[in-house]
This record gives sequence, C-alpha cells and structure tokens, in this order.
Amino acid sequence: AAEKLRRDIANYARSNFPIIIHGETGTGKELVAQGIHAQSRRENGPFVAFNCSSMSTDLLRSELFGYVDGAFTGAAKGGKKGQFQLAEGGTLLVDEIGDLVYEGQGLLLRALENLTVARVGAGSSERLVDVRIISATHVNLAEAVCARKFRQDVYHRVSRILLMVPPLRERLTDINQLAD
Repeated sequence: AAEKLRRDIANYARSNFPIIIHGETGTGKELVAQGIHAQSRRENGPFVAFNCSSMSTDLLRSELFGYVDGAFTGAAKGGKKGQFQLAEGGTLLVDEIGDLVYEGQGLLLRALENLTVARVGAGSSERLVDVRIISATHVNLAEAVCARKFRQDVYHRVSRILLMVPPLRERLTDINQLAD
C-alpha cells in the first residue's frame, strides 16, 4: 500500500489539478500533501497548511484573504497577508475542508473559481494568486454534498483528483517502512 501511495503522489505531483486527500484522522494526509508539493514544479515555492475547521465566516475571510490596515478593531497595524498570498507560487493545503462552515464554503468558491483574492477592508482590490490547492478531509464529501452539508460547486472545484489514504490498520506491512 505504501508503494502504491508513493506512485500516486509522484503521478499527481506532475499535474497542477486540485486534489482532495481523504482519510481517517491520523493517516498522514498532511504528509501526503507535503510529498506532492515536494515532487511538484512548485517545490521551491511555499507549502502553507491551513486548518479551516471550526472557524467563523468572518475569521475565515480574514485568514484566507488577509486584511488591510484598519479593516476592523484589533487588526494588525499594516494589515496582514492571507493564506492564499502566503502560498503564492506554491501549494495551499486546505486542511479539514469537510468541516468548513457552509457560509465559508462560498468564500472559498470565489477564490477557487478565478484564483483572485481581495483583502478585507476598504479600498482593497482583487489580485490574482498563483497557488495549487490541495484539500484534506476525513469527511466523505460526496455524501456531504448529497446531505446538503457541503456545496456541490465547491466539491467540483477541489475534487479533480481524489487520493484515498488508507488507515494504518489496513497497512500493517507498511509499519516497518514508515518507521524507517
């Protein structure tokens, strides 16, 4: 299983398509995403992992897209870059995308559709970002779409490639190799 996973990582690293990495908690989804990034043409760019579970829509907006100076009370002086801008030229891992609040999925959709972002605050203009999106989740997103808990349009944007990471209990022969 580990050898097949390695081959899949190498194959998927060659494309620039969005990927969903699906697996139980603790299966190493972020390590798989790092492996894809490290073997991709974006390997010299940043790898930014962003866990979006349990975030309010407003917090998600400022974290994903950043904000300008004075955008809201408590905003850092000079503003702040968002996760998309931090990942410029590299890979953005949207971790736990299946736990993203429904309203927040709409925010993400706009950025995924045209890869433009605008910081929160007056006078902020949209700017194009060059990032590869990898998503990770323990949630079966196809079922979540059917249950109307996950937006179908977002699912189609992030699911060009689906990579399943089996739990370690199903990969007992891989334990020695993983330990090395």
